[in-house]
Amino acid sequence: MRRVLCLCLLLCVSLSLCYAQESPVSHRVLAADKGKIAILNQKGEIEWQIENPFVVHDMQLLPNKNILFLTDSVTIVEVNAKKEIVWKHVSHQKEGYSGAVEIHAFQRLKGGATMVAESGNQRIIEVDKEDRIIKQIPLVLNNPNSHRDTRRARKLDNGHYLVCHEGDGMVREYDDTGKVVWSYTLDLAGRQRTEGHDGHGVEVFNALRLPNGNTLIGGGNNNRVFEVNPEGKTVWSVEHNELPGIRLYWVTGLQVLPNGNIVIGNTHAGPDNPQLIEITRDKKVVWTFKNWEVFGNDLCAGLVVDVKGKILR
Repeated sequence: MRRVLCLCLLLCVSLSLCYAQESPVSHRVLAADKGKIAILNQKGEIEWQIENPFVVHDMQLLPNKNILFLTDSVTIVEVNAKKEIVWKHVSHQKEGYSGAVEIHAFQRLKGGATMVAESGNQRIIEVDKEDRIIKQIPLVLNNPNSHRDTRRARKLDNGHYLVCHEGDGMVREYDDTGKVVWSYTLDLAGRQRTEGHDGHGVEVFNALRLPNGNTLIGGGNNNRVFEVNPEGKTVWSVEHNELPGIRLYWVTGLQVLPNGNIVIGNTHAGPDNPQLIEITRDKKVVWTFKNWEVFGNDLCAGLVVDVKGKILR
């Protein structure tokens, strides 16, 4: 009996070591930084790239494998694998406005129209394939600023728009007439405000509406990811120093994978921290991406692009 028990124990230990030594999950990544848009394979090797000197805050890989990205503060292009521009949008000052215009978020919609969030113009527009405006939604701003009116914005399945207002430190949901139907105001989460890209504040960057009706928020310089219910109560969070060996700085990208894992963009975090992090809902880190040869400290738009199934982003 003792011999059988010993053999069982040895087998268990051996299996544990095998599992522990399994290759970690890896991903194919599309990201923008250091003057380029690039796709890297699971080994970190560049498969495809195109020069682009502008700091990109949003990007989309389309079903046809074309990529939507910004080439300057007001120009969105769709580029194919041959690096040809096959579609372009340029935002202009709206009537009666003479200030600067900036784009920080856009989204190709079902049916082919493209949603564009225009800071400065204080509106969301939808444009058709000929770049004609077919819809306008006014935005509410407490602290108008052409650089900080908006960050990520997404059109929801119900036709509403979920918009991150960096300068207001708020996430607002608008219906299709521009009425605010839900909002959430960030707070400092018990910490003091500090300035700079490595500081702490309420300048929110990203928000996703989850299938359960809650909202997942990438807090920007709030240095955290958290989920709030429709009443605004926090029901889940990952704080700035909660992940072992990782510090969250300016939280930008968010992707919810089909298995429920969350991919976090960790911008302005410096070379000691990963640029992308995949965690489980119980906050286990299952994958990190850190490639300072190809990308740097301004990686705000980074996507995993090898996962099958619907990804929420």
